[in-house]
Amino acid sequence: MARSVPTGFVACPSLLVAQKAARQYQHRHHPSAAAGVFDGALRSYSTRPAEADFQHVRPKVTITTLRKLYKRKEPITVMTAHDFPTGTLVDKAGIEMTLVGDSLAMVALGYNSTTDITMDEMLHHCRAVARGTRSSFLVADMPFGSYETNPDQAVNNAVRMLKEGKAEAVKLEGGKEMAPTILRLTQVGIPVLGHIGLTPQRQASLGGFKVQGKTVAKAKAMIEDALALQKAGCYAIVLEAVPEQVATHITNILSIPTIGIGAGAGCSGQVLVQQDLLGLYGHVPRFCKTYRSLAEDIIGALREYSADVKSRAFPAEEHCYPMPQVELDKFMLLTEGYKNEQQQNVSAPQAAASAGERA
Repeated sequence: MARSVPTGFVACPSLLVAQKAARQYQHRHHPSAAAGVFDGALRSYSTRPAEADFQHVRPKVTITTLRKLYKRKEPITVMTAHDFPTGTLVDKAGIEMTLVGDSLAMVALGYNSTTDITMDEMLHHCRAVARGTRSSFLVADMPFGSYETNPDQAVNNAVRMLKEGKAEAVKLEGGKEMAPTILRLTQVGIPVLGHIGLTPQRQASLGGFKVQGKTVAKAKAMIEDALALQKAGCYAIVLEAVPEQVATHITNILSIPTIGIGAGAGCSGQVLVQQDLLGLYGHVPRFCKTYRSLAEDIIGALREYSADVKSRAFPAEEHCYPMPQVELDKFMLLTEGYKNEQQQNVSAPQAAASAGERA
């Protein structure tokens, strides 16, 4: 394929400082053109910052927003996110609540259990999601070991989650035994999303990932847990892996929203793990609906890329940067000079060696 520049020549200068200065100048003096100029410059840079040109097409979701949705019986949408891109996508999709769940331990970090993730890791991922979130209400899971010891420990770590992680609320697992801790958190102004039913951080003591509340006794205990969490000040409660009838009854007797995951359609809202919804892994729980099978599409795209590179079909001419013809002519003369000089450097020792042999 014909190319306008020699193979291997790539015009890719560092643009970081220039981009920042140009963007600041454009926003001050030509705000309407700023985005276009900046985006044009970024096309020359391979590791450009991810898209962050958020348009505030909807108001910021707050706890007041969630309460209004609940009062008019409009289902609340919740979705997990674990980094800047997934957070941005959830926000742009119009989801009301974004959850930085400790499930990221398994779906994003490759751990065997949610209990493996640390507080520092959760903070790192929460900050990334926060940078991609403008409208959605941002909630972060309190990781295992960060809140169980006593209420003071929970407050200290929850404050870190809000200050360092940029979350707006925290989620913690447990029933009425956690009510004193939740009460302490809410008393100091930290919004808490409760979580009962199947609590993955305690799955070892529950005998694995099993449906909870299948007997009358366990259903009664779950109702007591829900009422205790509501009294402690939770703004909403997640019900996970609970029979639909039990979850619906709990929803009906509470005066705060319930967010179901494997708990039927009677809850005030629903949450899923984003990777399950998108079909990025083979196995998904029974309660999850897979809306896309992106793993197949992604693997297919990566294989096509690999094949194109091997066959030299990529990069094509449209993926390369041209040089002005005048500069290209000068460059070709320069390369010819280098080529002649290299040939002379090679031929001189050879000539000397031949002369020595003749002598």
